[in-house]
Amino acid sequence: MRILRFAVIVTLILAGLYASGVMTVTVNFNLPHLGGEPAAATGLWQERKPETLPEGLGLWVQLARAVRPAVVNVSTTQRTTRLPGGEDFFRRFFERDQPRPRTALGSGFVISPDGHVVTNAHVIGNAAQIVVRFADHSEHAARLVGTDPKTDIALLKIEATGLTVIPFGDSDRVEVGEPVMAIGNPFGLDQTVTTGIVSAKERFIGSGPYDDFIQTDASVNPGNSGGPLVDARGSLVGINTAIFSESGGSVGIGFAIPVNLAKQVLPQLRATGTVTRGYLGISVGPVSPDVAKALGLGARRGAVVAEVIPRSPAALAGLQRGDVIVGYQEAPVDTPHELTRRVAGTPPGTRVTLSVVTPGGPRSLSTTLVELKDRR
Repeated sequence: MRILRFAVIVTLILAGLYASGVMTVTVNFNLPHLGGEPAAATGLWQERKPETLPEGLGLWVQLARAVRPAVVNVSTTQRTTRLPGGEDFFRRFFERDQPRPRTALGSGFVISPDGHVVTNAHVIGNAAQIVVRFADHSEHAARLVGTDPKTDIALLKIEATGLTVIPFGDSDRVEVGEPVMAIGNPFGLDQTVTTGIVSAKERFIGSGPYDDFIQTDASVNPGNSGGPLVDARGSLVGINTAIFSESGGSVGIGFAIPVNLAKQVLPQLRATGTVTRGYLGISVGPVSPDVAKALGLGARRGAVVAEVIPRSPAALAGLQRGDVIVGYQEAPVDTPHELTRRVAGTPPGTRVTLSVVTPGGPRSLSTTLVELKDRR
């Protein structure tokens, strides 16, 4: 009991000395594992002196600083006669349906110092006016050079020079698990930067005949469409285009057009405003286990011919229903989608070679592609 009373008396004495200012207590926030100078006291909070990020952690800061000047917000104005939601409300103020401007927002990026800008075709739609806004808030009217709805790529042009550009990378060399950064205009929030990894490659999501998406878990939301997906080197590897979401917001599943597909499309858009594609004249499907077994294929790879269009290049080459195409232009064919993309990327008039497995054995066929016509 004496010891307890002594401890209480000592505690009261120390508290009195601290309260009277005779004694002070200093707390050292200079933790060895954090580094840096001791924190300075302001009276209300503790403040640490500025210091650089640990080595490696500043990479994304440097990339964002380098890439953001080349990323733009794309806004469009369209005229529409369709009345939203409460049509009766609007009819109280208009004797007849009058066209009213409708705006849309998306993203884009500069690919040439003289003002060529890439975005998604669905961002510009049938726009009557397109405005491009940079990170410094400068705005430029843009004209549409060309659009390719099948790959959802559009090329714009603004009157400017000496612009910062994003260098193109190689999407074929991007690996699953590799870190990436997305920059864009989600929900109208300018110059938003998100990071993640490549979740998968060669995704087919049913948006078009040439689906070949890079899947990423970097946050991509409405308004990110048309913005860049860059790798850790600061090179463009994809164009953010779509998300999978039941709520309308990011759930960590975004899709980007591979830059190598854009490399096939953009020169044609700049030259003619449209894209021409090669046409073989077949419909193809995946190789089933039964087909693989019947033809003696060691693995289920290739594209089985489901239909041959009469008088098409395929028909002239001698392709028949049930044949399996396992090679195109001396390179292996693994899936039907791969064959479709490669044929489309071959200019019309090109003489091509097909490696085919038939019930009678392997064959090598040749034919000349013609131009794919719009079959709408």
